[in-house]
Amino acid sequence: MSQNIVVITGASSGIGAASAKRFASAGWRVILLARRKDRLQELCKEIGESTVSFYELDVTSLPAVEETFAKIYETEGNIDLLVNNAGGAFGLSPAQKADIEDWEKCIDVNINGLIYCTHTVLPFMVAKNKGHIINMGSVAGTYPYPGANVYGGVKAFVQQFSLNLRSDLLGTAVRVSCIEPGLVGGTEFSLVRFRGDTSKVKQVYDNTEPLLPADVAETIFFCAALPPHVNINTIELMPVSQAFSPLTVIKSHA
Repeated sequence: MSQNIVVITGASSGIGAASAKRFASAGWRVILLARRKDRLQELCKEIGESTVSFYELDVTSLPAVEETFAKIYETEGNIDLLVNNAGGAFGLSPAQKADIEDWEKCIDVNINGLIYCTHTVLPFMVAKNKGHIINMGSVAGTYPYPGANVYGGVKAFVQQFSLNLRSDLLGTAVRVSCIEPGLVGGTEFSLVRFRGDTSKVKQVYDNTEPLLPADVAETIFFCAALPPHVNINTIELMPVSQAFSPLTVIKSHA
């Protein structure tokens, strides 16, 4: 029986790295994709170079995505699972004060990077009538909060894109799932959002017990490990310390 192959984008840290470890522990062949070569090399050594390999890749470049996946298919074989994990939020300013470059970057990595990778692997999966794409969404795509603006919008896209892929793929055995975590600690998400301001990062997680990357990785693995006739459309998960905010009404005192 051939070894299952999983490709994980944004694999150099956080949920991506945790997912790599989880799949490797279950005997999968793991292929890591990310921009930071040094981090990928360290992770390969940690997991075991006989189990995992890596390709340096910026998913926002379509030519680079197509070239990298061509190499993977040539050297590694058929991809059984693509985990579109690369993404991020940039800034937390209200829309009227937001930096347009932050918005563009958010759209580029969360939408363009995801669709480039998906568009590249789908024909191969459909031709083999086998495969699974797991997209990383967020509760921000369902529940708005101040400052999320474009980030919430792109994660809503991820959810709807995933559901529409399922519609298009009906009649094939290719599966599509969307995983939507809430507050996750132990990642670089907030460090990137606040441009390295560790005091702001600390405020986000102080006195909370957030999800951990390993919790989300376990959820991703659960979806992938189900029998091939079972498709998880969407999973939303939050830590117990997080829930939905009430609708807010501002009353004028004028």
